Amino acid sequence: MDFSLFWSSLGPLLLGAIKGTIPLTLASFALGLMIALVIAVMRISPNKLASAVARVYISVIRGTPLLVQLFVIFYGLPAVGVKIDPWPSAIIAFSLNVGGYAAEIIRAAILSVPRGQWEAGHMIGMSRNQALVRIILPQAARVSVPPLSNTFISLVKDTSLASLILVTEMFRVAQQVAAFSQEFMLLYLEAALIYWVICLILSTAQTSLEKRLDRYVAH
Repeated sequence: MDFSLFWSSLGPLLLGAIKGTIPLTLASFALGLMIALVIAVMRISPNKLASAVARVYISVIRGTPLLVQLFVIFYGLPAVGVKIDPWPSAIIAFSLNVGGYAAEIIRAAILSVPRGQWEAGHMIGMSRNQALVRIILPQAARVSVPPLSNTFISLVKDTSLASLILVTEMFRVAQQVAAFSQEFMLLYLEAALIYWVICLILSTAQTSLEKRLDRYVAH
């Protein structure tokens, strides 16, 4: 192994993470959370049609591989006349995937709020939606932080799949350098190390956030 290559390729890989992996993760997670919130509310809705649609969506997303979802959007949709560029395709696929998993997390967090909180909202004249927004969701948000943080960390690693549809993120850069230098083991281990460091930083931030939120919980 040419270990001098490790240091010379570190800059391009980190740049790939900063310009590709991290923005892709943040954009996909933010959009995915919005989708998840809508799906979770539909899932617990008394409207049977809305609930059924949410169930099917969650079932499809959780029952199919992320790689297949990514390929359907980027390679499959052009067959029906819908062509989407690599970056938007990746964001759409990752967002839909996050939405399916995070929806169940948010739904469970909402259901963990005592029923009396809903009743308290109704007693002071709130509608179901007002009670949900003003009383239930703020409490559910605290409960959902740990599992949603894990979803975010998993998404960081999942973005490496975007390299398969030609999105230039960190792993794509590693592939390009490895193909040129033929040092596949070194470059892939270097990429793995960077992913590990990013996830380690996020895990530390998650622990800190959980401790902050724990201050507001009665023991």
